[in-house]
Amino acid sequence: MQGTNHDDLRRRNLSIILRLVHRGGAASRAQLTRLTGLNRSTIGALVAELVERGLVEERMPDPTRLAGRPSPIVAASDGVVALALNPEIDAITVGVVALSGVVHRRIRFATRSSPTAAEAVAITVSIVDKLRSELSEYSIIGIGVAVPGLVRASDGLVRHAPHLGWVDEPLGDLLAAATGLPVVAANDASLGVTAERYFGAGQGMTDLIYLNGGSSGIGGGLVVGGVAAGGRAGYAGEFGHVRVSASGQKDSAGIAGTLEAEVTRDALLEALGLRASETDADTLERALLASDSPVVHAEVARQLDFLAVALAGAVNVLNPQVIVLGGFLSALHAVDPDRLSRAVAALSLGTAFDGVRIAPALLGSNLLLIGAAELAFEALLLDPQLDRGNTFALSALGARAAVSPASHPR
Repeated sequence: MQGTNHDDLRRRNLSIILRLVHRGGAASRAQLTRLTGLNRSTIGALVAELVERGLVEERMPDPTRLAGRPSPIVAASDGVVALALNPEIDAITVGVVALSGVVHRRIRFATRSSPTAAEAVAITVSIVDKLRSELSEYSIIGIGVAVPGLVRASDGLVRHAPHLGWVDEPLGDLLAAATGLPVVAANDASLGVTAERYFGAGQGMTDLIYLNGGSSGIGGGLVVGGVAAGGRAGYAGEFGHVRVSASGQKDSAGIAGTLEAEVTRDALLEALGLRASETDADTLERALLASDSPVVHAEVARQLDFLAVALAGAVNVLNPQVIVLGGFLSALHAVDPDRLSRAVAALSLGTAFDGVRIAPALLGSNLLLIGAAELAFEALLLDPQLDRGNTFALSALGARAAVSPASHPR
């Protein structure tokens, strides 16, 4: 029993150190000693085990910037990676994300129509197969999937992704069977709040709201009192379906007058005269900022005012420290942040809105990939002693990589 307790304590301490350097960035042994309260020899032994397992690496600091004996720097490994997947109505995006936070690769495969779950798996396998030689350099932990829809937390079943037309799709099981890797899936906006909380605009925050606007609509994620709030079954944060107007315009769920019905990427693209297939969030933001069209300005103002209604309701209920906007919502914010802030303030309780910061997401186009990877890394962060093995059956991928003829690479 004593041996078991010792093993459990060591596993816990390994987890603490790995999580610190993964989410907090590289740290010296001396800093890890201060942060954990463990003694130097214990830190040295734990770091040595993590180095041996290939999870962290050590390097010497710049001696010109330090006084006294330098303490080695411990950093999460670039060679341990997760595959990240984000299916959308017009593309499948696959990323290779390192435990260090580096996004080694990001590949967007445009589709002519909304892919089925089976097509999404086939496209993903095809992309990964083409990366075979590159992936052989890495230790692959698993696959994280950011789904634009409702995902059951217990098993990753996609209950409803209305824009994709998916209902009760076992995406995780299909992808695991095709790759031999463990797969974890969750709502894309929930993963977005995770990514921004640890690596972006929400760092150090205990109460934040994240809203993402994409081709599949608007979703959100919450951190309340330092804890991610997923709700009973993992469906919390569906801000897109909050009613903001009395109009009859319906959203993807058939509900009228909602944020998702009134605030849309398509309306912005139409005002700008741009095509969706050629415009990502960054391109949209540049186009909005450069436009002097009264039509564009009127559409931006209209959408900002409806966005303010939803945000003010969230402020009054949740009293966050920061509201982070991603996707095309970040582009809207960039055009006129003062208008949005004034509109939210006008609809909020003064005490609830006092000190609230509205900020754009900092992780850009990598945000959902980083969030999905974090989902895949969680088992390793909990237990760095996991036997990772060689589960990635690269040799079998070629036979499974039939891509739908309705799709084409971009």
